[in-house]
Amino acid sequence: MSAWFFVLAQVAILAYAMVGGTFLAFSDFIMRSLSITRGIGGVEAMQVINREVFRWVFMSLFLGMTAISLVVVVYAATTLSGTAGMLILLSGVVYLVGCFGVTAFFNVPMNEALAGMEVSSDAARSYWTGTYLPRWTFWNTVRTFACASSAALLLFGLLWITRMQAPAA
Repeated sequence: MSAWFFVLAQVAILAYAMVGGTFLAFSDFIMRSLSITRGIGGVEAMQVINREVFRWVFMSLFLGMTAISLVVVVYAATTLSGTAGMLILLSGVVYLVGCFGVTAFFNVPMNEALAGMEVSSDAARSYWTGTYLPRWTFWNTVRTFACASSAALLLFGLLWITRMQAPAA
């Protein structure tokens, strides 16, 4: 394994964990807290959160890890082999599908639907409680597990390689 990839993989493990931690906070307590507001407050807060998420720190991590995951997949597929190669390849695929894909196909469309609603309308309240809270939180939890799995798979892949390259004692 090349030195540049080893360093990139270590950074990726941390970044996968940070993105997953953000998602975990939403699934664990933020969405539950917003649901207690009984509609109007939660809808308004989530509309603001969905606008503010485009600030550079989170989006840099989220989108950056999409690009890095592609590099991980290509590098693993073309350079690595065996169990370690498969673990490392899977780490990138899991992020691309379970985090980026889920975001693009499930969470973002729900965010866009919520963004177009008048906060105090019956339609917004109904969508918020009947659709958005349960479905968005479910898919967010999928993203949480995908990020954690990506970090773990990449870590185990690196450990496997370093274990195989270590001199026999």
